[in-house]
Order: sequence, then C-alpha cells, then structure tokens
Amino acid sequence: MRNIIIFFYFISLFFLIVSLAGCNTGGKINKVGMLVEHSINDQTWGEKGYQGLLQIKDKYNVDVYFKEEVKNQSEVNKAVNEFTMQGVNLIFGHSSIYGKYFNSIKESYPEIHFVYFDGAYEGDNLTSLHFNSNAMGFFAGMVAGKMTETNQVGIIGAYEWQPEIEGFYEGVNYQNPDANISLNFVNDWDNTERALSIFSTMNKNEVDVFYPAGDSFSKEIIDRVRESQKYAIGFVTDQSDLGNETVLTSTVQYVDKLYIQAAEQFDKGKLAGGIFTYDFEDDVISLGTFSPKVPKVFKQKIENEIEQYVKTGLLPNER
Repeated sequence: MRNIIIFFYFISLFFLIVSLAGCNTGGKINKVGMLVEHSINDQTWGEKGYQGLLQIKDKYNVDVYFKEEVKNQSEVNKAVNEFTMQGVNLIFGHSSIYGKYFNSIKESYPEIHFVYFDGAYEGDNLTSLHFNSNAMGFFAGMVAGKMTETNQVGIIGAYEWQPEIEGFYEGVNYQNPDANISLNFVNDWDNTERALSIFSTMNKNEVDVFYPAGDSFSKEIIDRVRESQKYAIGFVTDQSDLGNETVLTSTVQYVDKLYIQAAEQFDKGKLAGGIFTYDFEDDVISLGTFSPKVPKVFKQKIENEIEQYVKTGLLPNER
C-alpha cells in the first residue's frame, strides 16, 4: 500500500512540473508592464517605448500592460500593485522620474525587476539604462552649423539637463564658430503651446535651423519650420517623413531595442541591477536619414567622424 501511495505521489509531482513548464516561455518572464509619464501617442519617446513593449509581447508570447499619465509616487504604487496582482514580474518605467519612485518600493517587491531610463538610482532589482546622447547631439549640431545660411541656430529644449542639447551646442560651435545659438526651454516634454511661442520668437530673429528637443512638440515645430521653408533636426525618432528637405537629419534613440535587450537578459536570469550606458557602438543611437539638401561630401564627413568616435571614444573637438 505504501508503495502505491509513493507511486501516485511521484506521478502527481511529474504532472505538476509539466503543467508549470507549460505556463511560461522557458525563461523568467511572466508578464511585462510599462509606466508612461505622459502618452504613448506622442510620436516620439512614448510611442517608441510602446513599440518596444509590443515587441516583447510578440517575441515571448506574454501578456503586457501599460499605464499612461503616471507621474507621482502614489500613482506608481497603485500601478505596481495592480501589475503585481496580474502576475507582472518585469516593469519598465519609461522616464527618468521613475528612478526615485521605484527605489522607494523595490524592497517590497523582490519578485519584480524594475527598469527605467537615465537616472542614478540602482539596486539588486533596479536597473537604469542610459543613452549617452551627448555625442548624438554633437554630430547633429555639426550638421546645423554647416547648413545655416543666416548663422542663426535655435534650440527649443524640454529641460536644461538634456545631454543632447549640450552636445548640439558644442557641435554647432565646432563646425561654425560664427554661428549664434538661441537657446530656450519649455520645462516640459509636452507643452506645445509654449514651444510654438518660443519658435515664433526665434523665427522672427532669423533663425533658420531649429532643434526641437521635446517629445510631443518636436513634430509641431517641424511642421512650422517646413511652412517657413527653413531647416530642422528631428528628435528621438527619424522624422524625415515630416519633410525630407526640411529635416536635415534626426537624433535617434532606439529605446525599443533596449527594451528587447533588457527583456532577453531578464528572461535568461542575467539582468543585473545597476546603471548601464549605451552609445553609437551599441547600435541603439544613430543619426537619422540625411536630407538631400545636405551635401554628400559633408554627409560622408559626418559618417567618418562617427566611425572615429566609435573607435576612440573622442569627439572631433577632443581629438
């Protein structure tokens, strides 16, 4: 009788293991969540994050969830708790703001790995992914410095801390020391009304190349630039589709690729907590399509300079 009980015990254990194995993809991902500070429909940063989430869904055949307009600790706490009830064990915070929010709750959710962008918080289950966007901005600034006809270049930034803006400024100066750079900040990713007001002022002051470095307002600014028959540099995505004779090139961040990379590492149990930085050599940063207005010789010069940067880690003004 005892042998029969043991036999049935092992049979039950076998079927339990088989059934559990059929519930996942063979790795660690169960379900994935994403928190967005604003909207996934901004045609730049938010949309690219959402595309990354969908790519994870397709690759790993898992359920994914997202919540928009999550902007403070209480909203993060509520969303994370809801994700946990749904079985989510990998959460992306699609902004730098989520670092401090995740850091305050990470120990309460040891079964969840938190990932966010461009911050200084880290932990065993907290990972920060950084785009080294200074160089990207520098090379785009060189293009702007080359193509300005009035020697007036305008930067409409979201925030002062954006590394791509500092790089852009330096790139314009390196390529064209005679250029005057107008710089103003919206202090918001999405305040299109203020961004358009800044554009109007710059436009009246003969700025003829614009860099609208903000999620939601870059498209609106580029539309106005095209109407004014001037030039722009696209932001986050390749925005050449807004006018290939208007958009000289774009500063592109492939955040969707980083989503996939992070998911792959997590699924293999290899996603470490910490701060990790990515640049041109990681194939997650690039310049976008060049306008036919940019001379071919100069386009080749920029491409050569990028190659040298990848090899040496030094920008043209540092070599």
